[in-house]
Amino acid sequence: MKIGRITLVDAATPTLDPYGAENEKVIAKIFEEPTQFLVALVTNSDQMRDALIRFCDVEKCPLVVTMGGTGPGRHDITPEATRAILDRELPGFSETMRHYSYEKTPLAILSRAIAGVRRDSLVLNLPARPKATRACLHMLREPMVECIRVNTGTDYVLFVDPITIPIEQWFPFLKRFRPKTGFPDSGHPTIGP
Repeated sequence: MKIGRITLVDAATPTLDPYGAENEKVIAKIFEEPTQFLVALVTNSDQMRDALIRFCDVEKCPLVVTMGGTGPGRHDITPEATRAILDRELPGFSETMRHYSYEKTPLAILSRAIAGVRRDSLVLNLPARPKATRACLHMLREPMVECIRVNTGTDYVLFVDPITIPIEQWFPFLKRFRPKTGFPDSGHPTIGP
């Protein structure tokens, strides 16, 4: 599966992409299928629009994600550049990200991220930091795959992440079911035939 990743970077250091590889790992964990990332590092609106159009129209990536640039700062141009190329917006994605991220930090309300469809591509504005990206994508996995299926007719398979519970959370439960030795000479009652 081809995935376009567009990261807004500082014009002073246009090749610096500190979170790129880690974000790709986070995104790839959504799908069972192997993923191939096409990457564009951009510094302004024109470059971002060009990259979005190329990944959607030419490369035909089922999923295109932008990383960063969704805040209230003057250099945060991602939502405007994204909106300019979309055929249809899907506000449920961004509303869900803001709602659940707000439970972690009230600063989430500053995000202006949007999502939508261009031709057969789902386009998502995601945070730049991998921890925030992971939290957002955890909530959006199933809608993402369904949207891609509707757009492309391809059924991608979700990666099933096994539920892991730290052992210390099991301790109270396990204490209740500790086996009794019950040897006859121990003074403890035994259950016999």
